Amino acid sequence: MAASLDVNGKTMSVEADPDTPLLWVLRDELGLTGTKFGCGLAQCGACTVHVNGDPVRSCVTPIAALSGAKITTIEGLGGAHPLQQAWVKLDVPQCGYCQSGQIMSAAALLEANKKPTDEDIDAAMGGNICRCGAYQRIRAAIKQAATGQAIPVVAAPAVVADPAKEADIDEAISAASGATSRIQRGEVR
Repeated sequence: MAASLDVNGKTMSVEADPDTPLLWVLRDELGLTGTKFGCGLAQCGACTVHVNGDPVRSCVTPIAALSGAKITTIEGLGGAHPLQQAWVKLDVPQCGYCQSGQIMSAAALLEANKKPTDEDIDAAMGGNICRCGAYQRIRAAIKQAATGQAIPVVAAPAVVADPAKEADIDEAISAASGATSRIQRGEVR
């Protein structure tokens, strides 16, 4: 069945069943592969796009529900969006898989709230999972995009290796898991 969608400011005609999730239309029919499949249950946020400016999980949104809606994908931000620039400047992504969804959720937040607090950021980004744990860099990038100022990334304190403690930890892990420790293999003295 033919459907007409407004995607990134362009009217596009697609041939898809009305129940087809927007994610698959974007990726398979329109070739917009920046939006990612994560869970298929609207739980991880990797598939987030904007529908009329609101963040929406495209993996569970049927195209039948989008008649007349304005859809914006990560490609629609154009690459020069302040969030995208902050993401690059702060080296936010590790694997990068969730990042388009993270950026789209953050863009919706900044559109609605030009000066978000940490609590605002937590509320807006709570549905986006980053399996690499880049949350501190994500928060710093959102703040930098909001203020235009460099925001330091708060990192975990440096750990000074103590060979004696390392050996004790290695032995405890080995004993608990039944694995051969690095000490037993002669790798640590």
